[in-house]
Amino acid sequence: MSTAEPADAAQRRARPLTVCYPVEALPKPDMAMLERARHHLTKIDEVLVAPRDAEAFHVPAGHFVRIVGVDGPQVGDLNLWNSNDLSERFFSGKTRQLHATHVSTGDRLWSSLPSLRPMATISHDTLGWYGFDADGGGIHDVIGTRCDPYTNRLLSGGDYHHCCHSNLTRALAKAKGLAVKDAEMHVHDVLNVFMCTGFTRDTHQYFMKASPVRPGDYLELFAEIDLLAALSACPGGDCSTTHSSDVAACHPLKVEIFRTQPELLAGWTPPKRSAYPRTHGL
Repeated sequence: MSTAEPADAAQRRARPLTVCYPVEALPKPDMAMLERARHHLTKIDEVLVAPRDAEAFHVPAGHFVRIVGVDGPQVGDLNLWNSNDLSERFFSGKTRQLHATHVSTGDRLWSSLPSLRPMATISHDTLGWYGFDADGGGIHDVIGTRCDPYTNRLLSGGDYHHCCHSNLTRALAKAKGLAVKDAEMHVHDVLNVFMCTGFTRDTHQYFMKASPVRPGDYLELFAEIDLLAALSACPGGDCSTTHSSDVAACHPLKVEIFRTQPELLAGWTPPKRSAYPRTHGL
């Protein structure tokens, strides 16, 4: 079949676009409530994630967690699970469809099918000012996957064991007492915290550039359900040049977990799993 441009090519390309989902129907988080609650926080735990490694941590429903830049610019890869059911995990693709390629304050991190409910709501983002730059780059993407040893071997022929996929696998295995190969099956596409990414305008390839994160910047999440999370301090550092290597300058990331005053969450309850009956027409 011919691949020549047809006579009506311009007409076909000019058709109007439609946003995929009518997002106006999405249940909205009570951001005013979260704003009041986040001004009365008491830190209950803190975890330091070493460069090129990962740590797992629990965040109870109704608590806040901050991922904080320390020492220098550093990107982190975040996985989320229902702490009582690993089969319910963060669904980056659906989060992207319901919100955007990059997420910030007011956006929610949705769980996998068949649950499809908010796992967490972004309650504050000190990099919210960045928006999209002249290259089309934005912060906190849900378009990339995670650096992994399989792609590394495919492209380089060598093995590297401190990719974010491997880091997250080790962290989950340790947290749940699983064999590493069993834990790996639960590791999933991530929220790329602090990472600056987009698509090139000419070839439409996924790109990364130096993250604007600085020490003290943080992404803050409100846990809508009981969460088990794992965060990898990416071996790409600020992801300005490379990843999956020991070449980039890397820094730790800090995780801070907070409780608020219960009365400030009056009326809030953890969201229920999707009510779809799973009959699929049968």
